[in-house]
Amino acid sequence: MGKRMFEQGEISWPEEAPFHTPVFVLTHEKREPWVRPGGTTFHFVNDGPESALEQARDAAGKRDIRISGGANVIQQYLNLGVIDELEIALAPVMFGSGRRLFENLHEPLSKFRIDKVVDGSAATHLRYVRE
Repeated sequence: MGKRMFEQGEISWPEEAPFHTPVFVLTHEKREPWVRPGGTTFHFVNDGPESALEQARDAAGKRDIRISGGANVIQQYLNLGVIDELEIALAPVMFGSGRRLFENLHEPLSKFRIDKVVDGSAATHLRYVRE
């Protein structure tokens, strides 16, 4: 998880955070783990996305790992080539600025194909899978 996403959640999530699993937050700051009721512990990783992924794999065992965050975090993992599926909720909202999700990539997304599109009233959900 990216630090910005964590910071927004830290002020808005209920006391029992919704994850119920270890969460690894990419940051440049050092911080002790934050344990929440219900099984969620936020671990703050400041030595790069590879380290966060390794820690997440160790914690997950044979379960899937989900990466969440903004464009910067997703770009880092796309550039590492470790994403097998990508889900995007595309909402027609103008915030005025931000980062483009598919900028700064080492390779184009041609290794992915659209697997599913679900059109909802508030967003279009796109699911890409690695070929």
